[in-house]
Amino acid sequence: MIHLHYIDDALLVAEKPAGLLSVPGRSAENQDCVVARLQALYPDALTVHRLDQVTSGLLLHARGKDMQAALSMQFEQRQVGKCYEAVLQGLLEGDAGEVDLPLIVDWPNRPKQMIDHERGKPALTRWRVLARDAEAQRTRVALEPITGRSHQLRLHMASLGHPIVGDVLYDAAPAQRVHLHARGLRFTHPLTGEALAFESAAPF
Repeated sequence: MIHLHYIDDALLVAEKPAGLLSVPGRSAENQDCVVARLQALYPDALTVHRLDQVTSGLLLHARGKDMQAALSMQFEQRQVGKCYEAVLQGLLEGDAGEVDLPLIVDWPNRPKQMIDHERGKPALTRWRVLARDAEAQRTRVALEPITGRSHQLRLHMASLGHPIVGDVLYDAAPAQRVHLHARGLRFTHPLTGEALAFESAAPF
């Protein structure tokens, strides 16, 4: 069962658990996903954006193709506010900053991404320290992706020398899960024009 934060005739805001795909994969064993579970109850539910399989948190779905087009346009025009919470390895210096590094898929090692200043697509992440745990040598941060590249937050944090806890793909030590959660989502209702905002507490 997928927990719903909000539902009306135009859209659904779901809580994606870590470990579940946002959309189906190519193989038969990767058909279970958030949108499939939603469509079992709401057949008109359609994907608007995705979260990595390892990431938990807020995931917006449209109801019908017209609403999908309207909401997708907000993402394309960067009118959607997204906030993530993560726990990083090590003690990050400074209280806030940004990472502006272009990303491209690392084809021989996909789905891994890499930094490429010649061929990469622009990617910008703003970060802010929420807490430091000197004993555990970890830093809790809020992350705001200005762009929406694949693995952007994960690679940008690793580029600072502080990968997200559990993110072995980007050289973190193994953990029970990747400590990355989509905690905040702000957008405009496509029918009413109302400003909507949702919050989800990080489960780690």
